[in-house]
Amino acid sequence: MSIGEAEHGAKPLRGLCIIVTRAPEGAAEFSRRLAALGAQPIEMPAIRIAPVEDTGPLDRAIAHLSSYDWVIFTSRNGVNAFWQRLEALGLDSCALHSLRVAAIGPATAAALRARGVQPDYMPEEFVAEAIVAGIGDVAGQRILLPRADIARPALAEGLRARGAHVDGVAAYRTLPAGGPLPNPDRLRQADVITFTSSSTVRHFVQAVGGPEALKGLVVACLGPITAAACREVGLTPHVVAEEYTLEGLVQALIRYFTGRRQPVHEDTGENHVSAE
Repeated sequence: MSIGEAEHGAKPLRGLCIIVTRAPEGAAEFSRRLAALGAQPIEMPAIRIAPVEDTGPLDRAIAHLSSYDWVIFTSRNGVNAFWQRLEALGLDSCALHSLRVAAIGPATAAALRARGVQPDYMPEEFVAEAIVAGIGDVAGQRILLPRADIARPALAEGLRARGAHVDGVAAYRTLPAGGPLPNPDRLRQADVITFTSSSTVRHFVQAVGGPEALKGLVVACLGPITAAACREVGLTPHVVAEEYTLEGLVQALIRYFTGRRQPVHEDTGENHVSAE
């Protein structure tokens, strides 16, 4: 229990309506945590996770796993998609026994452990750049990156700059959620909107017709990459998790709202939309 939870009877987010924009596969866990702290989560998925249309490149990489030195996973979705194809090819976690495996953060590492794989490396800061900086000497080594179709190029480029031979293979697609547009009335009822990736930012803002639709909401981001994506679309991030995990975002919200118990979605004259 955090200090904020203790000070507020374990309900430090009581009364706050918080929009959750994660894909449905990952929203429930986050929503349960927010509800346990007294918040009212409103799930408005901005994205959905889908299989790649052509599994050939990933299947070929899996068939030649023994030729790689490292496999680096950058999300739980990547682990899930990789294992779906691994099992479809009649293989299991033993196929990775001769490789070193890296995970970008604790949720990804937990997904690997659930499948019997203990990561060899996880950076202290859960971003691609930290993997590049901390993984060690990879010159001449072959590295497989099962990733999203829209993944940032920073990891692959950084590893290549250090002399590695990198195969970045799309393991899954990140798509707009589709379906009905977010209800404007529900947006007005909310106090906070949370973003956990750059794709949730881009797709949600596009779905609501621009950043002006989020005027008056506290914008909470999971880390600096997501915060940068907010600024790119004209939003000012007010809460940025110092630890780039869902729990890190929860704790950042608790810190932000400690002592702020009045509703924040009322028009106070402050425009939370950036003029950048």
